[in-house]
Formats: sequence, structure tokens, C-alpha cells
Amino acid sequence: MNRYAIIDVGGKQLRVEPGRFYDVRHFASLQDVSGSNMKVSINRVSLIRRGSEISIGHPWLSDATVRGRILHPCFGSKIVIQKIHSKKKTRRKVGYRENLIRFVVDSIYFNGKELNDC
Repeated sequence: MNRYAIIDVGGKQLRVEPGRFYDVRHFASLQDVSGSNMKVSINRVSLIRRGSEISIGHPWLSDATVRGRILHPCFGSKIVIQKIHSKKKTRRKVGYRENLIRFVVDSIYFNGKELNDC
């Protein structure tokens, strides 16, 4: 697509486009995410691209917002940790799944206007 934004959410930077969904570790402002279709607004936007024009923030753009809604909480893929002590004949296998939140980006706003396809 010709328009996208790079946002800072959950301790990571994501390249987001309208109409797509993403999995993030956590939203700092939300404590309870039990309800679906909860609207979120993200103001920590580092970069916006629309067509051939790029706007970069230092560190964030002051007049940019990414709006979306939370779909549901979910789990990440399972990470298996194995510890083997060869001479002692001991083995330990532990699994871990990270709690994630799936959200969809509805629109990107810059200077009070929604970005349209160029």
C-alpha cells in the first residue's frame, strides 16, 4: 500500500497499515482487555508515509494518531526451553506461551485528517 505508519507499542516498533491486524505484547494504558471491539488510539507514531511523502518525528509526530480496536486476547507460539546436564543424566523441558493482544488498525490520522489512498 502507499500509506503506512510506524508506531511504538508494547516495547516494539511496528509498521502498521489500515485494515490489517497485529499481535502485540501489551498496551501500557489498558489494564483489562476482556471486552472485544474496544477502541484504542495510539499517539506514539514515529513515521508516516503517504504516497511518496514521508514525515518523520523526533522522537514522535505530535499531530499523528493511529486508531484501531482490540479484537481479542490470544497466545503466541510456544517456546520450548530444554536444559540438559549430560554427565548427570538430568533433563528438564519447560514450555512458555506469551500473552498477546490482537488488534486491527482502522485508520491513520495526520494533521487532523484521515489519510486516503494516494
